[in-house]
Amino acid sequence: MERALGRVTLRAAALAIGAGAALLAATRVSWQVDAPLKEPALFADGVVSTGEFETHPAFTPDGRTLYFVRSTPQFTDWKIYVSRWKNDRWSRPEMAPFSGKFRDADPFVTADGRQLYFISDRPVGGNPKTDMDIWVMNRSRSGEWGEPRNLAALNSAGNEWLPRLAANGTLYFGSDRPGGHGRTDLYRAPRVGAGFLEVENLGPTVNSEADEYEPCIAPDESFLVFMADGRPDAVGGGDLYITYKKDGAWTPPKNLGPTINRPALDIAPYISPDGKYFFFSSARRDPAIPRGQRPSRSRNGLGDIYQMDLAALHALAH
Repeated sequence: MERALGRVTLRAAALAIGAGAALLAATRVSWQVDAPLKEPALFADGVVSTGEFETHPAFTPDGRTLYFVRSTPQFTDWKIYVSRWKNDRWSRPEMAPFSGKFRDADPFVTADGRQLYFISDRPVGGNPKTDMDIWVMNRSRSGEWGEPRNLAALNSAGNEWLPRLAANGTLYFGSDRPGGHGRTDLYRAPRVGAGFLEVENLGPTVNSEADEYEPCIAPDESFLVFMADGRPDAVGGGDLYITYKKDGAWTPPKNLGPTINRPALDIAPYISPDGKYFFFSSARRDPAIPRGQRPSRSRNGLGDIYQMDLAALHALAH
């Protein structure tokens, strides 16, 4: 009888452990990794980072859907793709239903999952466009995205880049509109109700005579990671910098150095919805690939998506 009870107890324990493991697997966040990532690591190698030009990742808050940009080897003709987290792996990416006809890029899903921002050169009011504008879509009760809506109050006759929202709704983005400190500057627009207040330049501490394109703002606006091109301390064709807000002012931006920035293009800064990971895109190349060759795999000199601990990123700045 005792042996039988022992077997029952052991079986119950095994079932409980199995159920616990299943629960952990079911609740595992898609971007979660088991070991610390103190240096950049390829994200979804062979599925999302494939050897084509992949950049600009953006997750839904539940981590079950990923939007990103795929473009030509010349980094043109941008399209937004989507992959879904199924059975603890990412599905084969497909072009997002709202993309494909025009240039679409720089997706961002809000923290509540109800809106998706992106940039596009699609027509406005039936009139064709050549510059990139900020657009937004609302999620319906059925879970589908509604029709894209042009944010005319924020857009200019120039290009707008990489819209990102802080927790208070303030929208940060890049633009080459007239009146900046360089050809392209970083801007912000505080939210008021369902709209935004007047667009504000981030000022000469952040912006320079070079080009600042892509702002990734912390949810509490305590720090900003951005991509710039042509600054005096630049390493490549696009570098990532970080600046912190101290006593209401931005600190002088710091180049994030060779751990992040290589002679190739480094762009598309992004913070995971749980605030634990930093993502970016890089055209760094595997030195083992012979010069003049471009195999159909990651690290072939086109864009790939990388991931690391956000804490490790901050360590590079101090």
